[in-house]
Amino acid sequence: MTDLVLRNVHRHGRLVDVQVSGGVVTAFAEPGTPAGEEIDGQGGHLLPGLVDAHVHMQQWAATRRRIPLGQANSAAEAVELVRTGADDWVFGANFVDGLWPDAPHKDLLEAAMPGRKVAMFSSDLHTLWLSPAALKELALDHPTGVLVEAECMAVTARLPAGDTDAWVLEAADAAAARGVTKIVDYELTDTIADWKRRLAIRPPSVRVAGVIAKHLLELTIERGYRTGSVVPGSDGLLTVGPYKLFVDGSLNTRTAYCHEPYDGHGHGMVVVPPEELVPLMRRAWENGIVPAVHAIGDRANEIALDAFEEVGCLGRIEHAQLVSERDLSRFAQLGVIASVQPAHAPDDRDVADRHWAGRTARAFPYQSLLAAGATLEIGSDAPVAPLDPWDGIASAVTRTDDSRPAWHPEQRIPLDVALAAACGGRRSVEVGDEADLLVAERDPAAGELRDMPIVLTMLGGRITHG
Repeated sequence: MTDLVLRNVHRHGRLVDVQVSGGVVTAFAEPGTPAGEEIDGQGGHLLPGLVDAHVHMQQWAATRRRIPLGQANSAAEAVELVRTGADDWVFGANFVDGLWPDAPHKDLLEAAMPGRKVAMFSSDLHTLWLSPAALKELALDHPTGVLVEAECMAVTARLPAGDTDAWVLEAADAAAARGVTKIVDYELTDTIADWKRRLAIRPPSVRVAGVIAKHLLELTIERGYRTGSVVPGSDGLLTVGPYKLFVDGSLNTRTAYCHEPYDGHGHGMVVVPPEELVPLMRRAWENGIVPAVHAIGDRANEIALDAFEEVGCLGRIEHAQLVSERDLSRFAQLGVIASVQPAHAPDDRDVADRHWAGRTARAFPYQSLLAAGATLEIGSDAPVAPLDPWDGIASAVTRTDDSRPAWHPEQRIPLDVALAAACGGRRSVEVGDEADLLVAERDPAAGELRDMPIVLTMLGGRITHG
């Protein structure tokens, strides 16, 4: 790769030029030092490239083209919003029914849009609301048209899709425009095969770690893949991610598994019980594949931590939204990363206040986890939240995203910790680093994080934005 110099950027409060060779940072020099190809950093602030540690990339790419339903305050309002759709299939996204006064039902869609095929996704992706015509097209007989958890996910995979590869590559470009240089793709498809196909179209603007779905464990072992290994022929852009397993559901669907019951919804749902979870985790670990376990409720987090302890393996818990006091220290003791999505805290505060009343002091407990020695990694869970790490960083630091005061401000974390958690653990750009970096127009310490302008993004010495 041609040597280049990124001129005129701030690093640790000092204006420098950054020299890059072979996709690696080789030196920091005084401004104006002769070098190869020049790129103007415009006096911006040099940071490591951002890493979104939890994305559903195909669903995020599709959601960018769906009718947004996040502002609907009732099932009736959501129906009115999707009535604007004119395509053969009408898709809506991001409804939050945990606070609605009425319940979603297929009959509401039929009354408003008779004979139309409509599919509407909840914000947490754990609920799918279908019209009678959509159910008929999918050869489904369902009393309400509201599918949750495993049934929702199975049917989601059967829905018609557009040019998803092109949409995903465009979404990756948009992520690069926000300073992202890597994503971890948690789709429940064969992510490695999907991204190999996309790589044949063109190099993506981000590196990708493809997560292994539960049903693909044996195929992954047969292929010889190991977590962290580079997929041959990908030029380092595609690696094998962790192995995804679900213990429970979600807060909005009231299927997150908790010690204390919901009002009228029991304790939530166990998706993969311990007697199945432990053998699957052990099988993966014995073959070099790191488990990533979805756990949202406090009882689900306890089950996941118990499983890590029994297997004796490292790994990750995805979400960790409600954690018992006695379990906080176990993350560090067991070497389990807390993979969290701070944008969910302000998004879900009202739902949590209703359905986790009396427990919210330990909901989204980022400072408590940090104080207990846990390692935090930040993701978006897009499309649950936008694929924009600045949104997550801002929420982690402020615990609010509107004019209301911070929600449980005691769980805020320092900016330097949030930035490192959103940069794959990197705290600064150093000589010898891969040239995966960004230049922000403003110093993050100056505030105004959520709308941070990005001057440029670089991936292995290749400009992907700016």
